[in-house]
Amino acid sequence: MWWQYALVFIGAFLFDVVPFPFPPAFTIMVLLQVVFGLDIWPVIIIGVIGSVFGRYILTLYIPYLAERIFRKSKNEDVQFLGNQMKEQGWKGQMAILAYTLLPLPTTPIFLASGMSRINAVYIIPMFLAGKFTSDAITVHLGKYVTENAESILQNSISWRSILSFIIGAILLSAVLFIDWRSLIQKKKFLLNFRIWKYDRSENREI
Repeated sequence: MWWQYALVFIGAFLFDVVPFPFPPAFTIMVLLQVVFGLDIWPVIIIGVIGSVFGRYILTLYIPYLAERIFRKSKNEDVQFLGNQMKEQGWKGQMAILAYTLLPLPTTPIFLASGMSRINAVYIIPMFLAGKFTSDAITVHLGKYVTENAESILQNSISWRSILSFIIGAILLSAVLFIDWRSLIQKKKFLLNFRIWKYDRSENREI
């Protein structure tokens, strides 16, 4: 049975290591718990550990990926956003906790912190607290709502999952396409879609 719990870890890890909005990791946790009839608390603990490792690895590689695909100006803009978040102190910590308590992908937070090269120690504790709380509630609810594998498969692509994905995509787009320095420093809302390092219109690297 250990390999089934290993699948929980691997699934949560893979859901949270990707740099784009994916369904929340609790979806794979609920699915595996119902399909294999696993004990809930080991699923929650192992799944949350997998999510933490996934997000930590994301913060390690995203700065190098961002340097290759985004313009220098966009990297500096997101770094500015991340530094502003860090300078908020305990308010920034509470904002991270509040966000992770919601059933939404946390990709935008880790994308901004990773590109800003903020130490993961600043993000992980509140992420762990919020993630454990929200996943514990969700997995327990999933146990009572879903009675068999067929119903959980149907539930995994329910309107909640779709809405979560859409909101995550919107938030990620906000991180990437809003000019945060103009918004914060000049109170001026600007969108910039020319963020890619390789500009096809000019057929050269920026």
